[in-house]
Amino acid sequence: MSRLVGASMDAVSAGTPDSRDVVSAQLARIVGAANLETRPSALVPYRTDATFGFSGEPLAVVRPADTREVAEVLRWAAARRVPVVPRGAGTSLAAGAVPIHGGIVLALTRMNSILSIDPVDLTAVVQPGVSTQALARAANEQGLHYPPDPGSQRVSTLGGNVATNAGGLHGLKYGNTAGYVLGVQAVLADGEVIRAGGRLLKDVAGYDLVRLLTGSEGTLAVLTELTLALRPAPQASATGLAYFEDLEAAGDAVRGVIAAGILPATLEFLDARCIRAVEDYAHLGLDLSAGAMLLFGDDGSPAEVERTLAITAEVMRERGAASVHKATAAAESEALLAARRCALPALSRLGGATMLEDVGVPRSRLPELVRRIEEIAKHHRVVIATFGHAGDGNAHPTGCFDPKDEGQRERVAAAFADVFGAAIELGGTITGEHGVGAAKHPFLVAQLGAAQMALQVRIKQAFDPAGILNPGKLGS
Repeated sequence: MSRLVGASMDAVSAGTPDSRDVVSAQLARIVGAANLETRPSALVPYRTDATFGFSGEPLAVVRPADTREVAEVLRWAAARRVPVVPRGAGTSLAAGAVPIHGGIVLALTRMNSILSIDPVDLTAVVQPGVSTQALARAANEQGLHYPPDPGSQRVSTLGGNVATNAGGLHGLKYGNTAGYVLGVQAVLADGEVIRAGGRLLKDVAGYDLVRLLTGSEGTLAVLTELTLALRPAPQASATGLAYFEDLEAAGDAVRGVIAAGILPATLEFLDARCIRAVEDYAHLGLDLSAGAMLLFGDDGSPAEVERTLAITAEVMRERGAASVHKATAAAESEALLAARRCALPALSRLGGATMLEDVGVPRSRLPELVRRIEEIAKHHRVVIATFGHAGDGNAHPTGCFDPKDEGQRERVAAAFADVFGAAIELGGTITGEHGVGAAKHPFLVAQLGAAQMALQVRIKQAFDPAGILNPGKLGS
């Protein structure tokens, strides 16, 4: 964190009640008193996000209505060296939206308009507070498709998705959010407004700032408008599942599917502990005797979907599936997808709290990663269940523990430090889609190395020399 930021907070956020009154009056002039919160009770929800064990003490929560107000808030903050933490729905699982150094939480949820959907250019222009599901539904109403599909799609915002380059259940076939970001409007730390990219599919003029800002977790600029690519809506979709003796056999089946030339829209896995937890939670009729489950699905023309699922099912039988089932109706497909989407709330019932992590390895090494996770959990005497995206090598090991038991918490944290190390050893990453945030910042240098970390710091300083934007994350 910039030394300037640390010094500034004594004068602003840690001052007397009078100084807080002055701050309130100044910020209220920008966004209106109704869109400013400084009462301690109202700040409580903004101390944390969806990450266990991280919290901060914000000075204020500011809810701007448009780009102009965002720019004015940032100019105010820059002049006083006050940290600003951009925030959407607060669904971050890496403490990306936690004000760990205090300052202002810049809540962008009022900026929630879909500005346009263009069926010719196949684009949508949205504000950052629009939920992922809202855009998907609006696009579908016009015969279009927005493919990124994070597990939190019902509530997560597109600004947060772009800021973390979110993935999701359709990542194998369609890729992560970055593949759909054509342009952004962004406000820099000093309040200057820029535009990068636009409605063009091809544009190589200058450095690719769109790609740089995508995944930057609010550390380089605040995104206030997004131009996103759409696709024609698929005519049909279908889903199936297969049960295996263990994850090794399931991993072999995944390799077989890819080798057969099939790239399904969905290829997810749950381990035995996840299967039991989900069934206990949702009562979907899952096979509790299985060691692993693969959820597979595709979309496209009816003939293409039928062909893909038939080949996928046959490969899985050849590779040792104990049973394979294809959904026969849309409602059944939704029920099967629900088995994957409800994995986290189901697991939270096992211990009272969960620590959900996100590591990735080359697809071929996923079974080895899962074995390493099981060994690490046994070594640290903790419960870790694992689910994730089998098709792209992205696993979500989830520690289940009693939050009141300090020993359990410490052992789970130590276990995940080993999990991150294992992922790196296997040629992987400490985060495939959740982002670094504050939670994984201490582990970033182990993956990137000192030279690349130093470069990231220089990039951060070029955009934000005072270090006010989301300090303590990425290049801070």
